[in-house]
Amino acid sequence: MVRVIEDVFGIAVNPMTQKTEHVRRFTLCSEKGMSVSILTLGAIIQSVKVADFNGKLEDVCLGYDDVAGYYRNQKSYFGATVGRVANRISRGHFKLCGKDVNVSRNFKDRYHLNGGFVGFDSVIWDVVGIHKDGVTMQHVSPDGHEGYPGEVTVNINFSLNETGCFGMRIEARAKATTCINISNQNYFNLAGHGTGKDTLYQHMVMIRANSIVDSDKEQIPTGKLMPVRNTPYDFSTLTNLGKRLNQVYRCPICGFDNNYCVDVDPNQVKLVARAVHPCSGRFMEVHTNQPGLQFCTANNLPDEERDEIPNIGKNGAHYVQHGGFSMQTQKYPDAVNNSDFPTTIINPGQLYDHQVVYRFGACPKRV
Repeated sequence: MVRVIEDVFGIAVNPMTQKTEHVRRFTLCSEKGMSVSILTLGAIIQSVKVADFNGKLEDVCLGYDDVAGYYRNQKSYFGATVGRVANRISRGHFKLCGKDVNVSRNFKDRYHLNGGFVGFDSVIWDVVGIHKDGVTMQHVSPDGHEGYPGEVTVNINFSLNETGCFGMRIEARAKATTCINISNQNYFNLAGHGTGKDTLYQHMVMIRANSIVDSDKEQIPTGKLMPVRNTPYDFSTLTNLGKRLNQVYRCPICGFDNNYCVDVDPNQVKLVARAVHPCSGRFMEVHTNQPGLQFCTANNLPDEERDEIPNIGKNGAHYVQHGGFSMQTQKYPDAVNNSDFPTTIINPGQLYDHQVVYRFGACPKRV
């Protein structure tokens, strides 16, 4: 039986109300010892503890011990729910119902990123349900916020079961035609959140995709899809991540930060990716009904070998470049400016339904 434990993580000013509020933490605990902690600040996944093949528990999710840590490193979006539209919108501009829409240009003053200056990652979410296996949080995004038309009500149900499945079901409804592409930007290292680059290079990764969204040096989509076969971006079978990172290290972004086009039915939740850390036996599977999976290898974290300022995480851990990975389920980036991409447009009365399940476990130790 899963237990739900609540405590107070800290206090923060809610930017939507300008009032100081408690940040609540809900920890979902299975009888087998796995646990997941979620914060009302940003609907952030703060901790994921998983056993290895010897039964040793480790926290495999990058994050911070207090509210101040998340504020200091807000641009990392660790574990945060991002929206109203995740990822990039070119020039912070698009047309909707024949009208020009301008949203905030919060990145380099050139384009829109992860919902703007005050995205879903920055607000304190309301708790609208505590269940036997999880918790439901809600946020109401006002009409005009960050430039988006239409009021949107978002509910996220977080759940855990005894088979190691941690699920998120994100549902949203709008009062006027708008665009919605909500995601969660959690970063993992299956050897342990603070074990760094060397252990990340040991991981094996599989992503069921034949193409990625082609993008320019600013990671703005060109509108084309790029086949991955016979390229370093091909993870169609379990492949050593370190080998692949060495192949792309001299590319402009020094690692992976690409939207993989996975073949799913929006009415079904399917396996789209798998990561394995052979030395501990821990694995993670990603099951979703979303057509995109943003695979990122924490390229923007500090390179301490070049004396960049450390990013200090939970328990004093140093989070370094290529010290974690993210598998972020979503629609394609800049879909509002690319009509051939799966649409992010939602009309009144229409349900936005985003389902993702992260299944964790440990493979038996090889003799």
